[in-house]
Amino acid sequence: MSVFDLYAAYYDLLYRDKDYAGEVDYLLGLIGEAAPQARSILELGCGTGGHALELARRGYSVHGIDLSGSMVEQARQRGAALSPDESARLEFEVGDIRSYRGGRSFDAAISLFHVMSYQTGNEDQAAAFATARRHLPQGGLFVFDFWYGPAVLTDRPRDVVKRVSDERIEVLRKTTPTMHVNLNRVDVRFDVDIVSRSDGDTRQLSETHRMRYLFLPEVERLLQSADFTLLSAHAWLTRKPLDDRTWYGCVAARAA
Repeated sequence: MSVFDLYAAYYDLLYRDKDYAGEVDYLLGLIGEAAPQARSILELGCGTGGHALELARRGYSVHGIDLSGSMVEQARQRGAALSPDESARLEFEVGDIRSYRGGRSFDAAISLFHVMSYQTGNEDQAAAFATARRHLPQGGLFVFDFWYGPAVLTDRPRDVVKRVSDERIEVLRKTTPTMHVNLNRVDVRFDVDIVSRSDGDTRQLSETHRMRYLFLPEVERLLQSADFTLLSAHAWLTRKPLDDRTWYGCVAARAA
């Protein structure tokens, strides 16, 4: 089982406070400005469907792909719980955003929650951008977020402990980052203890997420190579200018 499949079992609990509705409000602001006619969206790295479900509630059709079969299954189950009209606007499948070929085009493509930063090699990055472009017509919109290099190097990642629980389990997650400055990468190790609240049974797992931080000139080069035109680059959710305090950047680009 991959680290992504292990992570899927606890993903929604760990991120239950994530403001998907607010993030989709922000996303639709970008789409409304640059591609107001957009109604169909390809989501590269959909996870358990948090953004896709919110978009379906707003009337958008979303086709989500993710490398984790467990996450895709959770997304399907969550989508099935929506109203029939909303559920009909959702499709999820297992796929690698570097090689996915869906054989159809969409009005827009999105990749959120730093999925692009999971593409750690130069070829991985180029392939993911090419996938987005392949599924967009000329004029289609691509929006993604990423770890912004100047901020990662200025405010370096640190050890963090997070505790969460629900009626079934208690989770303790210890996060230990390792910087690889010559690779523009952070290896984020998660050590997780899961305790059953019913009988005290404990399970432990460890996983490492490798994250590539990006700089604006290389983002511009990747976009140009994939036949995109940069529209805007700013801080995620705030639209403030990118600077060395902006850990999470956001880019909107148009298919040329």
